[in-house]
Amino acid sequence: MPYNVPEDSVLFVRVGTLCRRALISCRPEMTLLDAARLMQMHDITGLVVVENERPVGIFSIRDFRRLVANSGGDLSGLTVRRGMTSCLITIRDQEYALNAIFTMARHNIHRLGVVDADGSLVGMISDTDLLSLQTKTPLYLSSEIDAATSIEQLRAIGCKILDTVVLATKAGADIRGLVQLISHFNDEMTQRLIYLLDKEEGIVLPAGAAYLALGSEGRGEQTLRTDQDSAIVYADRLPPEQIRSMERFARRMVEALEILGVPPCPGNTMASNPQWRHSLSEWKELIDRWISVPKPEHMVNFGMFQDLRAMHGDSSLEQQLHDQILAGVERNAMFLAFVARNILRFPPPLGMFGRFRVEKNGEHRGKIDLKKAGIFAITEGVSLLALEAGIVRGTTWDKLELLEKRGILSGADLETVEDSFNYLVRLRLQRQLKALAAGNPPSNHVDPLVMPDRERDALRAALKGVGTFLNIIRNHFQLNLVSR
Repeated sequence: MPYNVPEDSVLFVRVGTLCRRALISCRPEMTLLDAARLMQMHDITGLVVVENERPVGIFSIRDFRRLVANSGGDLSGLTVRRGMTSCLITIRDQEYALNAIFTMARHNIHRLGVVDADGSLVGMISDTDLLSLQTKTPLYLSSEIDAATSIEQLRAIGCKILDTVVLATKAGADIRGLVQLISHFNDEMTQRLIYLLDKEEGIVLPAGAAYLALGSEGRGEQTLRTDQDSAIVYADRLPPEQIRSMERFARRMVEALEILGVPPCPGNTMASNPQWRHSLSEWKELIDRWISVPKPEHMVNFGMFQDLRAMHGDSSLEQQLHDQILAGVERNAMFLAFVARNILRFPPPLGMFGRFRVEKNGEHRGKIDLKKAGIFAITEGVSLLALEAGIVRGTTWDKLELLEKRGILSGADLETVEDSFNYLVRLRLQRQLKALAAGNPPSNHVDPLVMPDRERDALRAALKGVGTFLNIIRNHFQLNLVSR
């Protein structure tokens, strides 16, 4: 894997050095007509809105058109504050250009405000400024994906994505943003693949059906493109010929994703498997059966399915499935406790005095499985708490923040769980990239004995945080009162 990209040094220049354009700003109280004249004078399409030397929003031509259209022609008294977009994303002037690229790609925006250490706006940087640095950046890769005309081209782009992930890791990009960016690319690759299957092979998902991503892909928090986890839901009265078309789509998607380097799920949790391809009514019956009879197999299936997300097709079917899940949980409150007890079967591998408990036999003898050691417990436990609170969408980070806002987790508990999750996910990603660079398949396993002391101590602290979270789960669901 060609990870040592010669041009990568240009991505580590400071953002402040790239702000070459004069900063054109305005106050929130400026009238719309004055704002329009200012944009025309400088031949620009947007203004940064500044108040007390701090950026508070952005006012664009699009905002101006919207206000004019809604005003009935009377612009008197209308100010920029009325129409500005308050969400201006900024970056410190001392950050690396690579971090600016990832921020833009993650938020799907074209410009960033640049601020100094005091938070004062010192300039703007655009995607055009950054694209000139390096053609192997996320911004450029998105364009390449959109322009791909074959599955083989998509496969080649997938290798470039790995190169980009390595560069971002070197730059110290935060793990949450990095994971979300990887998931964003995976979505783009999948969407382009669906387009190519339609255009080049005439294989389409018929109307009245939806292709669902499950598990980590459903949550939007993949590290690398690992095993496929997918399903299909379709309308109850879909004609037989459309059902056959849907089946062809499902089989070809699994084959094509494997060509792209996404291996099939070992447990066959894929849309090509008839057990994961049902009508809406059939899925509703399955959901009710999983919830009302919480045996191990049902809890495993439910855990995979609950984070479903419609990647393609009729998104209203996704909403109906989520509604069914929430209604089923509300009717069967004890189900949550059974799932919680199942999660507690995966305690962190720490013995007395903080000694690591490693695998005793097999090819991973002497190692720790990071997924079983804590990532699984946190993702499943957070999803469980969120489900009880009526939250069925978002990443683990999104759900943690909502749980804290609703008072279900304290601020201290949020910090503990988030720190543990961040460390374990980052460590897994680093190990996976290292394995790929050596020509080996990615793995979830680490050997604590060969880790530097500082990293080993950090792993121990993260696993202790997992233990703290499992105690929260145990107490929240009063598992001492649940019969075994």
